[in-house]
Amino acid sequence: MSRSDWEVVIGLEIHAQLNTASKIFSGASTAFGAPPNEQACAIDIALPGTLPVLNRGAVERAIRFGLALGARVAPKSVFARKNYFYPDLPGGYQISQFELPVVQGGAITIWVGEGENAYEKSVRLTRAHLEEDAGKSLHEDFHGMSGIDLNRAGMPLLEIVSEPDMRSSAEAVAYARALHALVRWINICDGNMQEGSFRCDANVSVRKKGTQPLGTRREIKNLNSFRFLQQAIDYETGWQIETLEDGGRFEQSTVLFDPATGQTRMMRSKEDAHDYRYFPNPDLLPLVIEPEWIEQVRATMPELPAAMKSRFERELGLSAQDASALTSAKEVADYFQAALAATGDVHAKLCANWVMGELAARLNRASLEIASAPVSPPQLAGLLLRIADGSISNAIARKVFEALWNNEGKDADDIIERQGLKQVTDNSAIEAMVDEAIAANPKSVEEFRAGKEKALNALVGQVMKVSRGKANPAQVNELMRRRLGI
Repeated sequence: MSRSDWEVVIGLEIHAQLNTASKIFSGASTAFGAPPNEQACAIDIALPGTLPVLNRGAVERAIRFGLALGARVAPKSVFARKNYFYPDLPGGYQISQFELPVVQGGAITIWVGEGENAYEKSVRLTRAHLEEDAGKSLHEDFHGMSGIDLNRAGMPLLEIVSEPDMRSSAEAVAYARALHALVRWINICDGNMQEGSFRCDANVSVRKKGTQPLGTRREIKNLNSFRFLQQAIDYETGWQIETLEDGGRFEQSTVLFDPATGQTRMMRSKEDAHDYRYFPNPDLLPLVIEPEWIEQVRATMPELPAAMKSRFERELGLSAQDASALTSAKEVADYFQAALAATGDVHAKLCANWVMGELAARLNRASLEIASAPVSPPQLAGLLLRIADGSISNAIARKVFEALWNNEGKDADDIIERQGLKQVTDNSAIEAMVDEAIAANPKSVEEFRAGKEKALNALVGQVMKVSRGKANPAQVNELMRRRLGI
């Protein structure tokens, strides 16, 4: 039996740390990077007699998320105690939500793959609930012992649980990226994966194609990069299929992914809900969210990626794939819209091509985010206007862009003028260069007249070389054909 006879079933649990200034149940700071235990107050370390107080800002961020996903924001939700023992959980329980979460349902549309094979897919969400984070165990520089840092204890989290709707690691990564972009877009989480602000757990199982029952799942914990998410799922999928095809069995469990080996390894057998002995937290009243509160939050919402994508397609004539790429992150969308506005809103496709092409490639090579791009939206717009009016060719435009990137001029016009890059459009000047190329390349002329179209490209290339790329390519092509009697 081959791997193609199996179907992969994936669901993700994503922990997004909410960007409030203080923790979810205490006034301690959420700032990153403090020395161990300097931002852990009496509530965070569960001293007897302390009482949690819910952070209103955390609730509002959960409401924003629910509105963005078209989910149901529960009018009443309840906090529970999730009981388990671990050294970095000082109270012996985690305050979370179980039976009545604050956000229920919803869906997000993802774009999977690139080019002709790309496709859209909707992934359903089961729920999103508020909870506190645990602390962190430290295993280095303690002379063979472990230490506990409780700075993270009490950090506000929104745990986002999907339905098992994904069928490949590519879909899982696309979903995680879409959620990562969304929580940043609506400004509820900074999305910093290196600092633990956005972490993924992947539930993976396999089943024979055409069958309905889900297979035994294993949960891969604490994946903090999209690359590791894809590698972990691919390895785990292969391991499960190979184990089952060899007649083996495995139990529901929690595993960890080791980036050094590219493999998953067993951590513990997976607990079910009853193992945590959930019960309502007696120190917290039910969370009641009135319709008026929801409407107040709705009034502060930005235009969402899906609505903006639809607008780009409808009003700007962009393809679904282009519009999806431009709305993949708020910073990209903001840059594109600012550049387009500076062109007078008349060069949408050209602007999209440059933002997703030359600019994106240059940012990638420099390991920069678009917000830090040396070329500002107005500068890119000035360059696009010179392409559109025929002042420069695309080849020259790339040189101008590089000069702008290196801060060699204040704008495109300045660079074009100082470096003498303006496109030659004078017919008489181009005709002289065409005649020179024809005279100097009789073999290419003969081949073209014999029906070899590529020979014309060689002749046009000679003209472009003589003009140092400044001759208008369309004019050169037209005049060359006219001179050769075609």
